Amino acid sequence: MDRRELFGFLSSSLKEERKEQNRVLRPPYFKDINAFDTECQQCDGKCATLCQEQIIIITEDKTPRLDFSRNGCTYCDECATACEFDVLNIEDKQLIDATISINQSTCISWDGVMCFSCKDPCLEDAIEFRAMFMPVIDDSKCTACGFCISRCPTYAIEVKAKV
Repeated sequence: MDRRELFGFLSSSLKEERKEQNRVLRPPYFKDINAFDTECQQCDGKCATLCQEQIIIITEDKTPRLDFSRNGCTYCDECATACEFDVLNIEDKQLIDATISINQSTCISWDGVMCFSCKDPCLEDAIEFRAMFMPVIDDSKCTACGFCISRCPTYAIEVKAKV
């Protein structure tokens, strides 16, 4: 491999990493991800106003994104009901397209401190503890609702959009 190939490879890796960081969590009621960029431009953000948990944020480009820093999604359907441009539809209801994980190096429970802050708000019992410590997320139960994220005192729970 010559230098040109090496730098090309490294630069493509950085671009993929940047794309990963720029992925946005969307409300879980859409069929066409591209509709956010076209149809939401005409809207006044009713989905965010009616969100009971106040986790929908309207970004600068007028598209909704989810912010789990204070709460999680109850899948209450209010955002889909409020959407006048059919970007969000109850018929298209799905799980939030994200992966939730626990960073073992920053989780105090993995460090031997008894903490159940993430387990208590989990509506699906998707967080299991091996022995008294060592929490893990059961992906088959996790709905990616995000309630566990804001409850963690060390911010050890990470969410990554799949889309």
